[in-house]
Amino acid sequence: MEKVKVAMIGVGAISGIYLQNITHTFRELDLVGVCDLIPERAQKGVQYVKEQIAAGAQVREPKIYQDMYEAFNDPEVEVVLNLTRPYEHYEVTKQALLHGKHTYSEKPLAVDMEEAAELIALAEEKNLRLGGAPDTFLGAGIQTARRLIDNGFIGDVVGASCAMVCHGHETWHPDPEFYYKRGGGPMLDMGPYYVTALVQLLGEAKGVMGFTKKTFPHRTITSQPHYGEDITVDVDTYLSGNILFSNGAIAQLFTTFDVYYTQQARFEVYGTKGSLVVPDPNTFGGPVLLLRPEDQSAGPKTDPGLDKKTAPEFYNGYKEVPLLYDYNENSRALGLADMCKALRTGREHRANYQQQRHVLEIMTSFSKSSEKGAMVELTSRYTRTAPMANNPMHGILDD
Repeated sequence: MEKVKVAMIGVGAISGIYLQNITHTFRELDLVGVCDLIPERAQKGVQYVKEQIAAGAQVREPKIYQDMYEAFNDPEVEVVLNLTRPYEHYEVTKQALLHGKHTYSEKPLAVDMEEAAELIALAEEKNLRLGGAPDTFLGAGIQTARRLIDNGFIGDVVGASCAMVCHGHETWHPDPEFYYKRGGGPMLDMGPYYVTALVQLLGEAKGVMGFTKKTFPHRTITSQPHYGEDITVDVDTYLSGNILFSNGAIAQLFTTFDVYYTQQARFEVYGTKGSLVVPDPNTFGGPVLLLRPEDQSAGPKTDPGLDKKTAPEFYNGYKEVPLLYDYNENSRALGLADMCKALRTGREHRANYQQQRHVLEIMTSFSKSSEKGAMVELTSRYTRTAPMANNPMHGILDD
């Protein structure tokens, strides 16, 4: 297959793993050039690729575009990879589509449903591919969990419980302010991983009931290079609620940047015949843990909580399930590679805009529900994309 030619717009923190995987893993991608508002970032990205070429990588040295429009007007470019900040996704994607380029964006697709609807209408009008992150659901961990659920290992799904709990990014991220501005916050930043995994495992959602708040109106940056600077928080940073799915399952979802906690991620799915621990959806690997009735000892004769003298071992008795698919390492750009393969073969790409739109509506409905004091009924429809298919050659996607 002829390689699909890609231009990268935005060479910030997340670009490093994309550059690594485009250079070393996904053999059907060809990075033509890069662009960033800060020229030094683009130069640093190109320097990384040059070093990999010197070490034997069989890729080209990407050019540096002066601005994104130079990339959009490059006739060699087929697909734009949008790695800009969340509130910039809409405009960059819009301009790429207007210039006739297929576009794959980091999450989220846009920061509200109006922007998302405009981008989708534009892509459909121009018959262009549109998709984006997260692509962690394509990894070995969540694909294995999906297969267990689809094959009835936990029976009919009753519900799920998910939590992303931390105290924010200002202690470690070099440029944390955007996490607290429009398009940021724990739901739009980290929620896409959890909600995307939920709809992949449980299917279409139909309603959301949520409560949200902003605990700290200001944050002080303690990381370099902005140490000591003040951030005014514009978005909700504590969001909790329930998602009602079309199959009758109910999922609890909690995301926050306000809490001191040691276990950031929790993701459990409950069925009529067992329970499943899904790996951190911000990762591609495992472990996947399964608990079935036959794995439990005879029922306790007293309240088991009264017998605990130390911190509980939550997953004692669960069995680890071997991962059944490829890509258990950090494989960001997997969704991009899948879209590019679909572009060549004509099949549907898995991290598509239908999924992004449904996920965005679910996430933005938490604050809407909190403001209304009532459940928000969802209007977007959703059909799960095909599960991954194992290919004997790592870095080559299925047809």
